[in-house]
Amino acid sequence: MNIRLIPSLTFKHFRGDLFGGVTAGIVALPLALAFGLQSGLGAAAGLYGAIFISFFAALFGGTNTQISGPTAPMTAVSMVVVAGILANFEGDLEKALPAILMVFLLAGLMQIGLGLMRVGQYIRYIPYPVVSGFMTGIGVIILITQLLPALGYYP
Repeated sequence: MNIRLIPSLTFKHFRGDLFGGVTAGIVALPLALAFGLQSGLGAAAGLYGAIFISFFAALFGGTNTQISGPTAPMTAVSMVVVAGILANFEGDLEKALPAILMVFLLAGLMQIGLGLMRVGQYIRYIPYPVVSGFMTGIGVIILITQLLPALGYYP
């Protein structure tokens, strides 16, 4: 098994890579803040999450042109996980935070393991309507959770 941490590192295209990274960072910043708030852990958690996602995607990414950042589906899943853990700890975030961090650490380790086993190559066998339905469902979940705050009601 050949694992390369930094595939074909050259400074030939450094200027373009730098501007691409800055542009991706500018786009990812408001997304990270919004998704952090949506997940229930706050804007700072979203920012830290985006930083770590970008770092590990650059370290373990499969292509030279990969740009990674926070996404809406992960936010919706995170929101459900965080809400469930907070419910078990009677809403005390300080007590629930170690459990929340452990869940996401284990999820990340599982993703790295699946990547090393090259399971991602089978994504092409998932039909487009399934992916489209999943993304539509994520959009509806985010819309529903933001509808009441948009109208000024905070339960």
